[in-house]
Amino acid sequence: MGGVRKEEEPKGKIGKIMNSPCLRQASKTCLHGCCAAPFLAPPPPPPPQKPNSSTTNNKVTIFRYDFTLATAASLCCYPNSQFTNHESLPSLHESYAYFIKAYPQYSQTDQADYIRAHEYHHLNLSKHVCLDYIGHGLFSFSQLQKHYQTPSIASSSSSSPPPLPPTIPQSLYAPEPLFFDISYKSVNLHTQILYGGQESEFEFEMKKRIMSYMNISEVDYTLILTANQSSAFKLLADSYPFQNNPNLLSVYDYKNEAVDVMAESCKKRRGRVMSAEFSWPNMRIHTSKLGRKIGKRKKIRKRPGLFVFPLQSRVTGVRYSYQWMSIAQENGWHVLLDACALGPKDMETLGLSLFKPDFLICSFFKVFGENPSGFGCLFVKKSSASVLKDSSVVSSIGIVSLVASSIPSQLVVEKSSDKEVSIKQKAHTLSEIEELERDSESDQSENWESYESGKSSGIECRGLDHADELGLVLISRRARYLINWLVNALMSLRHPHYSEYGHQLVKIYGPKIKFDRGPSLAFNVFDWKGEKIEPSIVQKLADRHNISLSYGILDHIWFSDKHQEEKETKSETCRSEVEGAHVSVVTAALGFLTNFEDIYRLWAFVSRFLDADFVEKERWRYMALNQRTVEV
Repeated sequence: MGGVRKEEEPKGKIGKIMNSPCLRQASKTCLHGCCAAPFLAPPPPPPPQKPNSSTTNNKVTIFRYDFTLATAASLCCYPNSQFTNHESLPSLHESYAYFIKAYPQYSQTDQADYIRAHEYHHLNLSKHVCLDYIGHGLFSFSQLQKHYQTPSIASSSSSSPPPLPPTIPQSLYAPEPLFFDISYKSVNLHTQILYGGQESEFEFEMKKRIMSYMNISEVDYTLILTANQSSAFKLLADSYPFQNNPNLLSVYDYKNEAVDVMAESCKKRRGRVMSAEFSWPNMRIHTSKLGRKIGKRKKIRKRPGLFVFPLQSRVTGVRYSYQWMSIAQENGWHVLLDACALGPKDMETLGLSLFKPDFLICSFFKVFGENPSGFGCLFVKKSSASVLKDSSVVSSIGIVSLVASSIPSQLVVEKSSDKEVSIKQKAHTLSEIEELERDSESDQSENWESYESGKSSGIECRGLDHADELGLVLISRRARYLINWLVNALMSLRHPHYSEYGHQLVKIYGPKIKFDRGPSLAFNVFDWKGEKIEPSIVQKLADRHNISLSYGILDHIWFSDKHQEEKETKSETCRSEVEGAHVSVVTAALGFLTNFEDIYRLWAFVSRFLDADFVEKERWRYMALNQRTVEV
């Protein structure tokens, strides 16, 4: 299990430096000489010697240490690096200037800003911060509103784009193969894998584009389209032979409804449901316990089952070693990789080319931030397809086909309405009206013929094209700078009169400042008394400030002896049959189009809770505006 030790802290000299109290003082210093106190210098480089793996690892560790130090010092240039009043926060412009000083390479990712400005302009115009979106967007917003002159800007209660404008230019009606519907199939999953089925050229091209984007070979895998992510999980669970391989082992540090559905299917066939456990509060995998569950017990070694593995938590941002897949495969498990939490282009990493899972699930959405016509994807490795042949399920609900649809109905309605107004304005006699109506029907027929002939001209998925254009390195680098700055900024918020034994405003669960953390964050806000403000309240108040956040429940938490007291005070009872400790949290997820202003606005919003009366003020403000009492 050598590779699994990547979950642990660095050992030796570097590990001691990174865990020393000196690092906690780094935020009082500056990387660029604007503070009087010199910052903690990195350890001296090793003496010249022949390159070897040890030297390389040491350099990587030093580099990551420097990154951690740079992040911790990114707020140091302000008179006080700890903020106890929301009015004392530096401006967006000033904060960005110091952000660039700490991360000068961030400017090399401005291509993402260009794409956002030109293809997803609704994010800037609506002033809506979307931090509740995880997934892959097929199309860009500009494709949906092509040739719009004056898009309607309206705030909403989610990250959905603004509604369509009331007047739609005639040019929008030029038919394009952008819109599609899904139609359900009544077919057994194994039969679908083995024989496929009739599919349109539209569906064929879409599958081909997705396989290319996910870097998955059509020679090795078969792609089955499903209604959504949960449908993909249920399809696989219902078809998997738990009667012969009776164990289901998952690695999720939060409650996942799709995995819960899979667990129920396993239990119905008397299978055994297990989960990895996660150490509090860093939420790392308890490696020894997971190792025993995978292969150190004789009963499990003889009859393993399905190992469900996400590679990283979409809630806390914890990343897990690829080696867990290898260990599971070596012990006879079938591996399902949940790629729904992976960022754009993450499938291009070396680990996934070495440890090919038996099954893989991901999901796609029509437009960034919205899911009017989304679908899920279940990839089955062809060499593992025979595993599903013993399924007793006659038909599987959830398998779908993609159908190139007509122009969206709402556009057709608008078009018909515009035509009707135009006809009444131009015609003065009944005969003129009838003649113009015939011309209108003729024009609509020509549009349909043009649309049908254009379906085979290929599919332009700008959302996927943009991720391909930016690439894995640029996307990962951008997210790394933003998420670590946000973590540092949130931890800089302190209640007035905060002391070493007092109460901080924000508590983060999972990794803090870390080079290879994921671009998602789980946290809670606490009042000056140390009492947690309900995540649902934080989410609703954020929504009123035009910021979309999510809500999650941390699960399968393991408390060491020193955290037993904390377990009694922080764990919650969930309305679930699952036993164990649960902690409700606020979650934020960064996408490849997230920019610095987005995370700054989240920081500024959370800082408002430094005002002891902020929640009560918001409640009265809402009552005054809406003339009614509504629970926050």
